[in-house]
Amino acid sequence: MHLDPALPGIVAALLAVLLVGLILHRLKQPHVVAYLVTGIILGPHVIGLFSDQQLIERLGAMGVVLLLFFIGMEVSPRKLVASWRIAVVGTTIQILLSVLCVWLLGKWLDWPLSRSILLGFVISLSSTAVVLKIMQESGELETETGQNVLGVLLMQDMAIIPMLIIIGLMSGDVPDSRHMILQIIGGISMIALLAWLMLKETVHLPLAKWLKGDHEMQIFAALIVCFGLSLLTGLFGLSTALGAFVAGMLIGAARETQWVHNSLEPFRVIFVALFFVSIGMLVDIGFIKQHWQQILLLVLAVVITNTFLNAIIIRLLGDSWPDSLYSGALLSQIGEFSFVLAAVGLQAKLITNYGYQLTVAVIVISLMLSPAWILLARQLFYPKQKV
Repeated sequence: MHLDPALPGIVAALLAVLLVGLILHRLKQPHVVAYLVTGIILGPHVIGLFSDQQLIERLGAMGVVLLLFFIGMEVSPRKLVASWRIAVVGTTIQILLSVLCVWLLGKWLDWPLSRSILLGFVISLSSTAVVLKIMQESGELETETGQNVLGVLLMQDMAIIPMLIIIGLMSGDVPDSRHMILQIIGGISMIALLAWLMLKETVHLPLAKWLKGDHEMQIFAALIVCFGLSLLTGLFGLSTALGAFVAGMLIGAARETQWVHNSLEPFRVIFVALFFVSIGMLVDIGFIKQHWQQILLLVLAVVITNTFLNAIIIRLLGDSWPDSLYSGALLSQIGEFSFVLAAVGLQAKLITNYGYQLTVAVIVISLMLSPAWILLARQLFYPKQKV
């Protein structure tokens, strides 16, 4: 019988995820860290088990879509709108101040303005996948702090669109007017759908009764809802993860929704794992060994700056100091969408390959340190949620 050449690699990858996950679980580390470590081990810079990293990245991107879909099912539109001041005003101020901080550093290091703006954008984005997973597991998503942080994360995700336009302008790439019009139409449509969900107490899905007893078709129906709306937002030039989140809210507003969660949970676990494994594969261990002091200094600077910058902004917008400091810790890491900005910046020659490798290393290490930093902040500033 012919042996598929991909089968040994798949078995080795699954075994690596299992072993690393069990070891780190004993050390009380979340699964996200295990996935990142596994990606580093399996990646081209260690044992080089997988060469088609682009395929892994695509599968991993589907994991983010499914994660946002599940989060959307647990979010109340009315609670989300109630925290709009922190989401809109706070995120805008935070992005501007992040760019300002990097610009001041760039003046000292004689960087061009375009590079300072790009790196300011990179550090201003937090990890939606990591933070929401942590809050979900600790039961904090429905709290006021959880809703505030969720609003900020969603605004950051939406801010990627103007960020990419600005980066394109700095590289001399003038955005197409048709593309911008599509983005505006898509944005208005998403706002209208959210407003409708806010006004409607319950939503009835057209095929819910027919699907109730058919478990196989339930899986396909759930995937159509999730990826269908993601496709629509993607066609409008918006984030596919944003479409998945709104789709989750739509399903959450329906009456018969438990079947969706049960049907898609295994898919979510697998694809989220693939996403973080793919990020781990980007890390060059040799580069980190050579520049570890600089990388460690930058990681500490970014985590501390993001923590207190976000905490001060949220405090000024009316939250208490303990809640604000904990929210700042939740938003302290650099997010997964920053990889997209860094890659676009490298392609536009706003940063060198050295700068790109440095950025990737800082992002990954900040993601790996984030759970421990959040746990420490929870114990120090948020005693009512101690675990």
